[in-house]
Amino acid sequence: TSLPDWLVRKRAAKGKSKREIREHVQGTIDLIQHFEFPEASNRIKTTRDGHHAMATGTYKPQIRVYDLDQLSMKFERHTDAENVDFLILSDDWTKSLHLQNDRTVELHTQGGFHYRTRIPKFGRTLAYHFPSCDALVAGAGSEVYRLNLAQGRFMAPLSLNSDVEGVNAIDINPAHQLFSFGIDGRGVVDFWDPRARARLSSLELPPGEEGVTALASRADGLSLAVGTAAGKTLLYDLRSARPFATKDQGYGLPVQSVSWIEGGSRMAGDGLVISADKKVVKIWDRNSPGTNFTSITPSTDINYLHHIPGTGMLMLSNEGIQMTSYYIPQLGPAPRWCSFLDNITEEMEEQTVRNVYEDYKFVERAELDRLGLTHLIGTPTLKPYMHGFFLSLKLYDAARLIANPFAYDEHRERVVRNKLEKLSESRIRSKGEGVKVNKALAERAKRVEKKKEKEGKEGVSLLNDPRFAEVFENPEFEVDTESREYGLLNPSKSSNPTMRGRTAVESEEEESDKLSSDGLGSDSESDPEDEMELDNDSDSSREGDLVAYDPRARPPKHQSQPERKQSGPRLTTSRTRPAPSRQQERDLGRDTHVNVLQDGGFEMSFVPSGNSDEPRRKNNRPAGNKKIERFGAGMERGGGREENPGESERNGRTKRRTGVRSGSKNAFRRG
Repeated sequence: TSLPDWLVRKRAAKGKSKREIREHVQGTIDLIQHFEFPEASNRIKTTRDGHHAMATGTYKPQIRVYDLDQLSMKFERHTDAENVDFLILSDDWTKSLHLQNDRTVELHTQGGFHYRTRIPKFGRTLAYHFPSCDALVAGAGSEVYRLNLAQGRFMAPLSLNSDVEGVNAIDINPAHQLFSFGIDGRGVVDFWDPRARARLSSLELPPGEEGVTALASRADGLSLAVGTAAGKTLLYDLRSARPFATKDQGYGLPVQSVSWIEGGSRMAGDGLVISADKKVVKIWDRNSPGTNFTSITPSTDINYLHHIPGTGMLMLSNEGIQMTSYYIPQLGPAPRWCSFLDNITEEMEEQTVRNVYEDYKFVERAELDRLGLTHLIGTPTLKPYMHGFFLSLKLYDAARLIANPFAYDEHRERVVRNKLEKLSESRIRSKGEGVKVNKALAERAKRVEKKKEKEGKEGVSLLNDPRFAEVFENPEFEVDTESREYGLLNPSKSSNPTMRGRTAVESEEEESDKLSSDGLGSDSESDPEDEMELDNDSDSSREGDLVAYDPRARPPKHQSQPERKQSGPRLTTSRTRPAPSRQQERDLGRDTHVNVLQDGGFEMSFVPSGNSDEPRRKNNRPAGNKKIERFGAGMERGGGREENPGESERNGRTKRRTGVRSGSKNAFRRG
């Protein structure tokens, strides 16, 4: 992009949420202060003693040296041209050789810039042969220039084939000092002997590989990693012309850096290879190149990758302002200058424990019955453990799918329903009723709260108490008002008469109703001793009822009362008549008997008596005249109304008042 990096980062930061920014800040450690360049970094390498790091970048072109023990920058030094590649000649940072993009080679020492020389063509890469003190400079053309630093002059160049367009990479084998040159434009690697300064052989890559861009020899002296312009990394044994492993970066971009991970590895082993192009860094095993041990995708393009030998630390120079470093504990320990990273990573990493039964499922005997796998008990398929068995996870999934083929559909439907409920909660809508179930209980609770507010009492509201929230929301907690248990616990609120026991009076009324529906007046088979007596002025007493009865909950129907016994002449009749009304039944005599006939009729017999009901009625009304003789059905004889009763027989409003002062004579009048 043509935009400055700081502007791109600012726009990217604006697009992120506060949570993402906070997580990025918390997950990032500024290991080295000022570990950056104004615009971009070209190369980064560490010294052999491990105390310093040197990096080149732009703009303006400069060199920066970092003191790793102090985790800070030691100094910076500006140059006239941008750096292409550099080498650290000494064990520390004091001597370095730099290849610039203006066809010059600069030698820097502790005091600063020391010497500059020019090469005939633009250079691309550098290498240093320690036994002969020859600096090898390769670039465009078919020649590799040799600059002897001990003598301070150019030696005879190494001439490759005339058809070579250029050399992109140089590698010196650490075991036997064999020179390897990666040819540009053709998939060929030339091997040269430094003693004879002659070509030994050449390695041709498989068809389709346009050129070699990176080389790296392993310390054993037999393995060579070749990076191509097509984005592939090939691993060769020098004794064979065929690669034993091939890794594709996946982007089709030239491989810029290749290195072997050796020594200090913990869990990964010594067979890992690191390959990097502009987009991604991949770490993979040479024995299984199809899988990645891990991969790193920075936010900016990569220019160079450097792995600190014997550790798990990686350093990247890129097209961004900030240079990046990554620590992977599985590759090796942290460097000595940042040993605290081990403690930090141990605190940050998740505690993952791998046990023997990771691929097994623990099931109980009841679950085996549901899955239909009880026939496997006693076989090696089921491993007994405590109160159940360990079953292979694959077999468990297959058996569960067979036992319930719709398990996945049910699970999917449940997940979709939950998501829809979450989406519906975020919609703007009018506030609905908070009470979904037990509305009667909620109304009663509101009345109690209002009553407490009037009395000035403060308390926790039942509707607002989170402990009882599900009582008014979850249908499983709905109170069933039709149940028998609810009727027994709340007799006054029960509206279903079938859910409670019947009293003796209600049982007799039900039997009377059955007889009345057949055209009968009353039940003649009932025992006179069990019949209840009714007064003319009051209803029957309900003091013996165990359960209060709500007449509104029962449908209206005809009810008959037991007959009252009344004195009178004995009469006998066999005429069929309709059932007497409630008022007529109350007027019957004490010794009245009703017999129901088989043909649907009935007969009534009673014994006339001259005795009155005075003992029974003395609390309710005055006794009648003894001379009056009463019969059944409201008939009587000997009673007559006196039109002009005497003064002693007057009562109520007709009786003269006594002890009242007379207004005319101013004296008490005695009657």
